[in-house]
Amino acid sequence: MKALRVAIALAAVAVWYQPSLAASDPPPGAASCSGCHPAGATASPISRLYGRDAADIVKAMAGFRDGSLPATVMNRIAKGFTDDESRAIAVWLAAQN
Repeated sequence: MKALRVAIALAAVAVWYQPSLAASDPPPGAASCSGCHPAGATASPISRLYGRDAADIVKAMAGFRDGSLPATVMNRIAKGFTDDESRAIAVWLAAQN
């Protein structure tokens, strides 16, 4: 019973505690996005992610992951991220100008 209480307490702390990243510190995986997605305004057929709405990025990542959005490589890339990782990346990208 005591072990269960400790496990619940640790889970509650883990859910509550979310380490803050500075706007300049990308979460794991975010830096790889800039390899294809331009950071600045350029003439590119690949969409710009910096400053884009986080919900749109999360929705697209889910669509690539489940196959509901057509893709050349993003379907494979998206499968490498969990929902939480995708959200963290999306929030960071949205905060960039």
